[in-house]
Amino acid sequence: MTREQLVAQIYAKRSYLCVGLDTDIAKIPAHLLANPDAIFHFNKTIIDATRETCVAYKINTAFYEALGTKGWDAMERTVHYIGAGHFKIADAKRGDIGNTSDQYARAFFETLPFDAVTVAPYMGEDSVRPFLEYDGKWAIVLGLTSNKGARDFELQASGGGLLYEKVLTTVSKWGTAQNLMFVVGATQAEAFTRIRELVPDHFLLVPGVGAQGGSLQEISEKAMTKDCGLLVNASRAVIYASAQENFAGAAAAVAIQYQEEMGRYL
Repeated sequence: MTREQLVAQIYAKRSYLCVGLDTDIAKIPAHLLANPDAIFHFNKTIIDATRETCVAYKINTAFYEALGTKGWDAMERTVHYIGAGHFKIADAKRGDIGNTSDQYARAFFETLPFDAVTVAPYMGEDSVRPFLEYDGKWAIVLGLTSNKGARDFELQASGGGLLYEKVLTTVSKWGTAQNLMFVVGATQAEAFTRIRELVPDHFLLVPGVGAQGGSLQEISEKAMTKDCGLLVNASRAVIYASAQENFAGAAAAVAIQYQEEMGRYL
């Protein structure tokens, strides 16, 4: 999906919501567990309930890889079921020496029909470059994350600034605003003004709204651009809105709330 197509979806739906399919077999409604295909059935139901109110889905691959081949199969079926009308993110946090990243890119962009992959930048340009070589595909590079460990490296001083600032300014030169996004955690709201000074045009993928307490209003006010420039991810707040048989309706209701609020900021 190109930037133009993504922006068109955002304004058509008045939403920049990304639903995170961090599907944990231990957290899905208990009545689904009798289904031998419980993970895919849960995902399918959530997708059907939210596809009109979101523009993207983010599949955290760890929750599927943990289940072995059965989990990988559920992930593959899920990304195909989402279809071409939504921006599909593999939250895999890959990044390795060039020939290994070549294979990761091939896995998610050729074998699987994802539009984007999250990438760790620590190993440098040759570890990120393969993800930038596909037309209409994106690398979403970790910038400033919302976890406590961000203080260990990302928020440490480096070369007259902070390390995450160096990551943003350096990595932004490897690609363009057409194929490169950055992950910025919603709980780091005080940094969004500075981040927009460093990367004024790139889309930001923002996890941490909802269960982690990030403020959608504050993020939108500080980081939105003329063509939105944001994908705000909500995972647990949407997909685990209810553990009862009405889980799909509850998920739809939460997604609608996000959409309605986002419509006021666009």
